[in-house]
Amino acid sequence: MVAEMGGVAEEMNRRTFLRRASTTSAAVGATALLGATAACSSSPHHSSAGGTTTTTTTKPTTTTTSGPPNWAALAATLTGSLILPSNAAYANDALLYNEVNNSAPAAIAYCATPTDVQRCIGFARQHGVALAARSGGHSYAGYSTTPGLMIDVSTLDNVAVAPSSTQATVGAGAKLINIYNTLGSSGLLLPGGSCPTVGIAGLALGGGQGVFGRNFGLTCDNIASLKVVTADGTLRTCSPSSNGDLFWACRGGGGGNFGIVTSFTFSVYPIPSAINLFTLEWPWGAAADVLQAWMPWSIASPPTLWSNCQLLSSGSESGGSPYSLKVTGVFAGSTAACSSALAPLIAAVGTSTSYQFVGPESYLNAMLIEAGCQGKSVDQCQLESPGGAGTLSRSAFVAKSSYIQKALPAAGVTAMVHAVQSLNTQLPQVGGGIVFDSYGGKINQLAASETAFVHRDALACAQYSVSFGGPPTPSLQSAAESWLAQTQSAFAPYSQTAYQNYIDPTLTDWADAYYGANLPRLKSVKASVDPDDLFHFAQSIPLPS
Repeated sequence: MVAEMGGVAEEMNRRTFLRRASTTSAAVGATALLGATAACSSSPHHSSAGGTTTTTTTKPTTTTTSGPPNWAALAATLTGSLILPSNAAYANDALLYNEVNNSAPAAIAYCATPTDVQRCIGFARQHGVALAARSGGHSYAGYSTTPGLMIDVSTLDNVAVAPSSTQATVGAGAKLINIYNTLGSSGLLLPGGSCPTVGIAGLALGGGQGVFGRNFGLTCDNIASLKVVTADGTLRTCSPSSNGDLFWACRGGGGGNFGIVTSFTFSVYPIPSAINLFTLEWPWGAAADVLQAWMPWSIASPPTLWSNCQLLSSGSESGGSPYSLKVTGVFAGSTAACSSALAPLIAAVGTSTSYQFVGPESYLNAMLIEAGCQGKSVDQCQLESPGGAGTLSRSAFVAKSSYIQKALPAAGVTAMVHAVQSLNTQLPQVGGGIVFDSYGGKINQLAASETAFVHRDALACAQYSVSFGGPPTPSLQSAAESWLAQTQSAFAPYSQTAYQNYIDPTLTDWADAYYGANLPRLKSVKASVDPDDLFHFAQSIPLPS
């Protein structure tokens, strides 16, 4: 069924309707490392690192072995497999999602059990080998690879619904589209992102915003417990009552700092009885009016409505108009109620829409459409791989993000419109722009200190990105990064914060931008469970100075 809006009935088959937000807006930094991730303590006050935590604080007794690592010896201890550069599968297995990032680990360990993860961490420590964990490999900055040992948890991907149907246990390597498919078959959902091949670990550890977030909270907010292997090789169960500080740090602080998660237990929810997708489009000349109207409307909308506002440039070389201006979203409720909720936005903009669509969809099909997989099966909605059924290509992009806590003034709105127009002028051969994802609802009901995810006062998260057709030339990437820096400067008067899952290797004040007032506690947890900084990368949580 398609709704009538503004007296215009859209004659369109919803199953052929593509409403994907942007090339990277749903992707999330997806290292499986449990780095100072967001917290989930049962109370918002700051407890000491040793208070409710049963973490072992003594340093490991293993010593570094001289000489090159004996990879064959490690392989012999694993239930899973170890891939070396000499293996035929290595070239494909070493790839990350973002083709801007290179990846050449000395070895890739596909861990089939938590014990495999423990053995890999022990091996890396014993031999002085750098390590990184990979779940889906979507880390924007490529932090899920290393010159040393890549610990891949993608085979830890089981999804099991508890008898109560209020919780589900999910392996750290499960991909989002597979989680949605399995839970959906039981009439359940877990709020999360829309990029189908993102691994759950990175998404959940850094936050996890998505189309049902305003209704049910971030992914990290729904972690009931988790299992993680820390630097001393211990497999710890973390919950509000066990290893509480580490549990706190695993709810939104970002992946890559404290250990390697092997599984999560999440709170899950019945799928709403009705789900509607919607799209509103306007001519580019209305861009300032649309953004100005969307901001207060989005935060005032009911929690059952999630939306984003897209200001995009497809490049002058694409033919036709280079610009796209739209508001898209998902509504948990009837078609009539969705149309009613959209009416104030349409009225506030004033300019007539050039296109309107509202239509009901099943939960799984809605998530496939959100993933850019309309018309595809779940098996096809996977990355291409030798011998696999997946049809999705990897991507090449650079991106930054900013949070806005209140509606931008007229000068800020004008700056955002000009930024997209300057992208088209400076880089007519690429696509990109700015996408604002709505916050509010249940996301903002928690205090900033209740979890390590500190951004609880946001009106929206803005992501600005440039997408390439493939790995870019150095000069093209440099030009794209220059545009991103200019856009970040345009946001600077209104925001000094950024989303840790859109991890940004060029951000100089990243620790404060990602974690804000929660940073000191995150450093304290880091010192407690990883005093030797084994889990280290360019933007990992630092030890206290």
